Amino acid sequence: VDGELYDNDFPLGYPHWPSTPTWHIDATQVRQAAFWLTDATTPQLAPTVTTPLASVQYWTPPGHNTWVGDVVSIMYGGRYHIFYLADRRHHQSKFGMGAHYFAHLSTADFRSWTVHPDATPLTAQWQCIGTGTPFVDNAGRLCLAHALHTERLYADGDTTLPAQLEWLARHGATGTFDQATPGVPIGSTYAVSNDGVADFYPSGIFFHPCRNPSIYRDPHGELRMLANYAGAADASWGKGIWAADHVDGGWRCINADFPPGGDCTFFFRWGAYDYIIGGFVNLWMKPADAPDSAYIDLVAAEHDCYDGLNVPTITQVAPGRLLMAGWCAIRGWGGVLVIRDLVQHADGRLGTRWMPELMPHIALHQHRTTLPVGQSVAITADVMLLECTIEPAVVPTGWVDVRFVTQAGAPTCALQIDLRARRAQYSTVASDGTTAPQPTLCAGGNPAQGGDYAIAHLRGMDQPFTLRILLKRDSKLGGTLIDCEIAGQRTMLSFRPDVWVGTVRRDA
Repeated sequence: VDGELYDNDFPLGYPHWPSTPTWHIDATQVRQAAFWLTDATTPQLAPTVTTPLASVQYWTPPGHNTWVGDVVSIMYGGRYHIFYLADRRHHQSKFGMGAHYFAHLSTADFRSWTVHPDATPLTAQWQCIGTGTPFVDNAGRLCLAHALHTERLYADGDTTLPAQLEWLARHGATGTFDQATPGVPIGSTYAVSNDGVADFYPSGIFFHPCRNPSIYRDPHGELRMLANYAGAADASWGKGIWAADHVDGGWRCINADFPPGGDCTFFFRWGAYDYIIGGFVNLWMKPADAPDSAYIDLVAAEHDCYDGLNVPTITQVAPGRLLMAGWCAIRGWGGVLVIRDLVQHADGRLGTRWMPELMPHIALHQHRTTLPVGQSVAITADVMLLECTIEPAVVPTGWVDVRFVTQAGAPTCALQIDLRARRAQYSTVASDGTTAPQPTLCAGGNPAQGGDYAIAHLRGMDQPFTLRILLKRDSKLGGTLIDCEIAGQRTMLSFRPDVWVGTVRRDA
């Protein structure tokens, strides 16, 4: 519309249009319109665009019903690269199959961001691209591993999967397959950057049958892969740690039972500890010098760092500084881009805090209002920052309660912090003003949905600490995004659909 991509889909088959279609156009609104048939390639926007600072955090791609899907990242050539699955309709494009592809952002200073051409555009009607990871190959090139979820559109027997599995069974390692292999391509492949920044081209090589490959260099520089998602629950090739001398093939399993597959898992080392974080619900940790059998389940101990982000990916961007990037759900699969600074404690436990380069602190501090206990303040802007100092010693109930109310005065939700139990939660406020206790991820809660949930084992509460809350109302989101930072050590995201928060009331 007016030269900009507004909507697109990737249906199967080509429609037959009559040679002389009949149009009924409101000439007061539309000057000219036309139908034309194209191939199945991804429509490309302007190749290079500088994105304003304020639009990077909580950012969505331009256009109608466009969202950020699974996020993966890498630091390469002095730039921080983010690749995300471009989503429309919350996974409902191509008849619900997704029709995702990897789009690409990068920055050298975390303030000025560049939108690059898509890294893995769709080039065939049957393609559905799944999560992978950027990595550096043996030649030092920037590469992006990803998967083809061809099983969404074709039976396994019509794909290259039988040939791949036969090779694996016969040789004990994966083979190298290309477009000449009989069947529709399926499984793991990768793209290569021509210039080390963008300009990706497909390798045409399919090196593993799993659908979500997580390739990385281990701390010794060896090529490793965490296999994710086999399609069938009993398929051993969809889990475990794999090793190879070259990405193109020869991948052999070196740990068949860990990690146990899932959607997306990512390895990272930070100081004296190794971690594997996975998709929506998993986080493991072990001492760096310990074997894989020493990994402990941090989620089971309620020491996870999930804060409303989906498929978080971790990247070291400077000595001692790691970033966590992911997406917050908005009405289904896909949502807004969010980036955090990761926090590590002496015992290896992890936390998160706001990333100062991405939070609009200066603009939000231009108009300050003090909010005493028992009073309310009306929200006059679509972005608002609340900040207060909590003194645990003078809170008699040990309970901090911030209520968010609509412009019509209806209660919506509350952010509540139990100082004694060291827990925090988002909870919907009932019509009588009450809230219900929310479970943590370990107890069956679901932070990934970005609604009501709890986190445990908060730190920094034995002395006065700062609580910061950011409210973002957005017509594209169709509601209000609430983001909080507790004591600079934990963050929590919650999206309230169909809620236009108009007032904040401090009750404690």
